[in-house]
Amino acid sequence: MLYFLIAVLIFILLGLAFLRLGQRRQQQTGLPIGEVIYSDTGAWQKVEAPLISRRYGLIGKPDYLVQVTENRQSMPIPVEVKSRKRPAVLYANHALQLATYCLLIEEQFKRTPPYGLLHYADATLKIEFTQQLRDQVIEIAEAIRRAQGSEEVSRSHEDPGRCRRCGYLHACGKEALH
Repeated sequence: MLYFLIAVLIFILLGLAFLRLGQRRQQQTGLPIGEVIYSDTGAWQKVEAPLISRRYGLIGKPDYLVQVTENRQSMPIPVEVKSRKRPAVLYANHALQLATYCLLIEEQFKRTPPYGLLHYADATLKIEFTQQLRDQVIEIAEAIRRAQGSEEVSRSHEDPGRCRRCGYLHACGKEALH
């Protein structure tokens, strides 16, 4: 009987240790607690089709959509994973990318996510999906559509790192910063 009690105690302790390990691993992923309903990483399953908004002329593939329940409401939350460390100042394009996914979710799922998550190598940021951010996404999407119809589109050469990584550097007619 004593061996049986010791075995049960060992199993309970092992179960608690694995539970704690699982909680730590979940926190490291940056994903909220919930069911992953969409993944564009190809790591777990076949890559999903993109989310599409015909109304705004947008298309996108977030890294993850996690179905979370908050305040007794279930909603999909976009998670965008960045491989680099968190920048000292949030890059506007990262926030706009995440806000675009929120807008796509709004149209596809008929639910507006209150926020999205940007997961960096060393931190996860919760970005509120505000009306201001929503309006910025729509305004930029319209500007891109207008530029597509233009014969001449001005390009920025202010960022040397971006110029070096540009896929059109070989064909650029302007003096690029090297």
